[in-house]
Amino acid sequence: MTTTLNAGSWRGTDLGTRTVSYTERDAILYALAVGAKATDLDLVMEDRLRVLPTFALTLAQWAPDELGSRGAFDTKTALHGSQELTVLAPLPRSGEIALSARVGEVWDKGAAAVFEVVVESDYFVATWSLFAPGYGGFGGERGPSKPAGPSGDPTVTTDLVTAGNQTALYRLLGDMHHIHIDPVAAAVIGQPRPIMHGLCTLAASTLPLARELGSHPADLVQLSGRFAAPMFPGDTQPIRGWLGDRGVDFEVGGAITGAHARFEA
Repeated sequence: MTTTLNAGSWRGTDLGTRTVSYTERDAILYALAVGAKATDLDLVMEDRLRVLPTFALTLAQWAPDELGSRGAFDTKTALHGSQELTVLAPLPRSGEIALSARVGEVWDKGAAAVFEVVVESDYFVATWSLFAPGYGGFGGERGPSKPAGPSGDPTVTTDLVTAGNQTALYRLLGDMHHIHIDPVAAAVIGQPRPIMHGLCTLAASTLPLARELGSHPADLVQLSGRFAAPMFPGDTQPIRGWLGDRGVDFEVGGAITGAHARFEA
């Protein structure tokens, strides 16, 4: 394991390349895990399958894990602060995708550092922002401030309804952390029961949001959001959105704030 005293020295680090493969079955399992219904045939039936763009985030999860395994931060205390996804082309139904990863910016928040992990491919660019307590104070730039929330009444309202077994399904896609399935592990981090994966919550919100906008969730081309609080499987949270020229700004209860999505047919 490589370690460093200066978090800023990780900026620009090459995290390597990887070719990931998946089948139609994997893409269908993902759709079910983020809330697709049996009646959403173009998301759950191989004959007419459209792969949800957010499936890319499970394919690229190895990259932030790689940075943690190299000792850049304490994986037990680091938090997934926010996520961005830019879609460049539709994901194929199955096959292999070459991914490359690097550390982008490393921001100095004083008491913590924020590491950006950027994953690039022919199909998407994804950026993780990882909040690492205890790794700030290295003399770097603080980075952008939290943007102001939208003002006025929302122009789009709907609900994110989650299933009681949603985390049990989602973890089969690679994030096997025990806090999403084991009540004992959840209690260790001060939660009354297992919590939703942040990426599952963010991705799941795009399905009802797309329906409310008259779009298809597979037509997503841009997505971002901050993880503000945990959500629990089986819960329902309101989605409030504010339409603009370049998509919709939205929030999911208290769980996700500062979010943005854009759909293009």
